[in-house]
Amino acid sequence: MCGANAVIDKPAPTLADLGTPLARGRTAEVYAWEPGWVLKLFLPHFSQSSVEHEADVARKVCATGLRAPAIDQVVTVGGRYGILYERIDGVSLLQILTRRPWRLVPIARLMARLHADMHGRPAPTLPAQRARLIRKIERAAPLFPQLRPKVLATLQQLPDSDCLCHGDFHPDNILETTQGPVIIDWNDATHGHPLADVARTLLLIRFGSAPDGVVWFTAAQAVRWIMRGVYLYNYRRWRSDGNDALRQWLIPITAARLEERIVEEEPHLLAYLERLFDAL
Repeated sequence: MCGANAVIDKPAPTLADLGTPLARGRTAEVYAWEPGWVLKLFLPHFSQSSVEHEADVARKVCATGLRAPAIDQVVTVGGRYGILYERIDGVSLLQILTRRPWRLVPIARLMARLHADMHGRPAPTLPAQRARLIRKIERAAPLFPQLRPKVLATLQQLPDSDCLCHGDFHPDNILETTQGPVIIDWNDATHGHPLADVARTLLLIRFGSAPDGVVWFTAAQAVRWIMRGVYLYNYRRWRSDGNDALRQWLIPITAARLEERIVEEEPHLLAYLERLFDAL
């Protein structure tokens, strides 16, 4: 079910009726709803238009035929906007890796296969990847002023495409379920070039902070190095998208990451960006 984009005021539930959230994030809380569904309830400062935008993106991803959570509709509860998503019961690949680190190689291979399959699906009606990258680079406050025009010039030289791109593809956004793997959290999905999406994944594996309770992954640089290598080797077995351009794509992707203001990453990202330019 891909659902409609109408806002439905469900008369009975209040915030108190929803009970304890199943999960909390930086933008929303997730609550159990009716059987088979969950409510992603956005924090109060999120507007109706921004929530409807995510619902529209989720619907378009669903329409590509890729296995992703189905969407029902937009609702309001307690004056806050939310989206009803299919409830997916599973365990993230990062959680599995935490419990069973010996599964590192098969998990990286699975990520490569899923990503390559995703990139084989056109999604021209999704937002444009290039436009989003430009906005993020222009708003990235930590980016050195002398680097910004160089980053934008590099992006200008890189090719376009209309492939389905996730925008935040990493082990914690892939659930292992009894029906197979399911990719979640599509709010950054775009149509664009696959190598930009690959570059983002490589960057997240290299520098991304792991959730609470996964300290070992944050500290284990060898684990990150192996995962990057296995993932990229196997992705290239499935697809060849002008792999020579991957290093160039890392430049705008790294700069765009700075817009997210994750303070502990910023010095590493800036140093990495300098090294990428030096290697050109």
